[in-house]
Amino acid sequence: QVQLTESGGGSVRAGGSLRLACTVSGNIGRSNCLGWHRQPPGQERWGIAAIFTVDDTTWYHESVKGRFTISRDAEKNILYLQMDSLKPEDTAMYTCSADWVPPGGICTPYYGMDYWGKGTLVTVAS
Repeated sequence: QVQLTESGGGSVRAGGSLRLACTVSGNIGRSNCLGWHRQPPGQERWGIAAIFTVDDTTWYHESVKGRFTISRDAEKNILYLQMDSLKPEDTAMYTCSADWVPPGGICTPYYGMDYWGKGTLVTVAS
Protein backbone atom coordinates (compact mmCIF):
# COMPACT_ATOMS: atom_id res chain seq x y z
CA GLN A 1 0.00 0.00 0.00
CA VAL A 2 1.33 3.40 -0.97
CA GLN A 3 1.34 6.15 1.60
CA LEU A 4 2.45 9.75 1.28
CA THR A 5 2.77 11.47 4.64
CA GLU A 6 3.44 15.18 4.98
CA SER A 7 5.10 16.82 7.96
CA GLY A 8 6.72 20.10 8.91
CA GLY A 9 3.72 22.39 8.83
CA GLY A 10 3.05 24.92 11.55
CA SER A 11 2.73 28.58 12.33
CA VAL A 12 5.33 31.15 11.37
CA ARG A 13 5.54 34.90 11.07
CA ALA A 14 5.76 36.63 7.71
CA GLY A 15 9.29 36.55 6.36
CA GLY A 16 10.04 33.28 8.08
CA SER A 17 10.82 29.85 6.70
CA LEU A 18 9.51 26.32 6.96
CA ARG A 19 10.58 23.06 5.40
CA LEU A 20 7.90 20.54 4.57
CA ALA A 21 8.65 16.87 4.10
CA CYS A 22 6.67 14.16 2.35
CA THR A 23 7.67 10.62 3.24
CA VAL A 24 6.78 8.01 0.64
CA SER A 25 6.24 4.47 1.85
CA GLY A 26 5.24 1.45 -0.17
CA ASN A 27 5.82 0.91 -3.85
CA ILE A 28 4.81 3.86 -6.01
CA GLY A 29 5.82 1.86 -9.03
CA ARG A 30 6.82 3.88 -12.02
CA SER A 31 5.83 7.26 -10.54
CA ASN A 32 8.45 9.75 -11.71
CA CYS A 33 6.77 13.07 -11.01
CA LEU A 34 6.45 14.33 -7.44
CA GLY A 35 4.50 17.44 -6.63
CA TRP A 36 3.34 19.86 -3.97
CA HIS A 37 -0.07 21.51 -3.94
CA ARG A 38 -1.77 23.96 -1.64
CA GLN A 39 -5.31 24.86 -0.74
CA PRO A 40 -5.82 28.20 1.02
CA PRO A 41 -8.90 28.59 3.23
CA GLY A 42 -12.04 28.85 1.11
CA GLN A 43 -10.19 28.24 -2.16
CA GLU A 44 -9.54 25.33 -4.47
CA ARG A 45 -6.30 23.37 -4.40
CA TRP A 46 -3.65 24.01 -7.04
CA GLY A 47 -0.18 22.76 -7.79
CA ILE A 48 2.78 24.88 -6.81
CA ALA A 49 5.90 22.80 -7.44
CA ALA A 50 7.02 19.55 -9.02
CA ILE A 51 10.18 17.56 -9.56
CA PHE A 52 10.84 15.03 -12.30
CA THR A 53 12.79 12.20 -10.72
CA VAL A 54 14.47 11.14 -13.98
CA ASP A 55 16.65 14.24 -14.12
CA ASP A 56 15.47 16.38 -11.15
CA THR A 57 13.98 19.01 -13.43
CA THR A 58 11.74 21.29 -11.40
CA TRP A 59 8.65 23.37 -12.09
CA TYR A 60 7.18 26.18 -9.97
CA HIS A 61 4.01 28.19 -9.99
CA GLU A 62 4.62 31.92 -10.37
CA SER A 63 3.27 32.58 -6.89
CA VAL A 64 6.17 30.70 -5.25
CA LYS A 65 8.97 31.00 -7.79
CA GLY A 66 12.15 32.31 -6.18
CA ARG A 67 10.88 31.67 -2.64
CA PHE A 68 10.14 27.94 -2.54
CA THR A 69 12.48 25.09 -3.46
CA ILE A 70 11.42 21.52 -4.16
CA SER A 71 13.96 18.75 -3.66
CA ARG A 72 14.13 15.08 -2.81
CA ASP A 73 16.23 12.48 -1.03
CA ALA A 74 15.99 9.50 -3.33
CA GLU A 75 17.59 7.09 -0.88
CA LYS A 76 15.19 7.96 1.93
CA ASN A 77 12.16 8.42 -0.36
CA ILE A 78 11.46 11.87 1.03
CA LEU A 79 10.23 14.87 -0.92
CA TYR A 80 10.91 18.33 0.49
CA LEU A 81 9.55 21.83 0.05
CA GLN A 82 11.74 24.58 1.46
CA MET A 83 9.62 27.69 1.91
CA ASP A 84 11.38 31.00 2.49
CA SER A 85 10.18 34.59 2.69
CA LEU A 86 6.76 33.36 3.67
CA LYS A 87 3.78 35.66 3.26
CA PRO A 88 0.34 35.57 4.89
CA GLU A 89 -1.11 34.53 1.53
CA ASP A 90 0.96 31.34 1.72
CA THR A 91 -1.36 30.16 4.49
CA ALA A 92 -2.85 26.89 3.24
CA MET A 93 -3.06 23.14 3.56
CA TYR A 94 -0.06 21.72 1.71
CA THR A 95 -0.31 18.29 0.10
CA CYS A 96 2.20 16.14 -1.77
CA SER A 97 1.47 13.85 -4.69
CA ALA A 98 3.04 11.39 -7.11
CA ASP A 99 2.32 10.43 -10.71
CA TRP A 100 3.84 8.98 -13.84
CA VAL A 101 4.84 11.14 -16.80
CA PRO A 102 5.39 9.41 -20.12
CA PRO A 103 8.52 10.03 -22.19
CA GLY A 104 8.40 13.48 -23.67
CA GLY A 105 5.85 14.66 -21.14
CA ILE A 106 6.18 17.51 -18.67
CA CYS A 107 6.14 16.98 -14.92
CA THR A 108 3.75 19.50 -13.38
CA PRO A 109 1.50 19.16 -10.33
CA TYR A 110 -2.10 18.66 -11.45
CA TYR A 111 -5.38 17.59 -9.90
CA GLY A 112 -5.43 14.05 -11.32
CA MET A 113 -2.17 12.69 -9.95
CA ASP A 114 -2.16 9.06 -8.87
CA TYR A 115 -1.12 9.25 -5.22
CA TRP A 116 -1.85 11.88 -2.57
CA GLY A 117 -1.00 12.63 1.02
CA LYS A 118 -3.46 14.06 3.52
CA GLY A 119 -1.74 17.38 3.95
CA THR A 120 -0.03 19.55 6.51
CA LEU A 121 -1.25 22.99 7.55
CA VAL A 122 0.91 26.08 7.20
CA THR A 123 -0.18 29.33 8.81
CA VAL A 124 1.71 32.56 8.18
CA ALA A 125 0.92 35.45 10.49
CA SER A 126 1.49 39.04 9.45
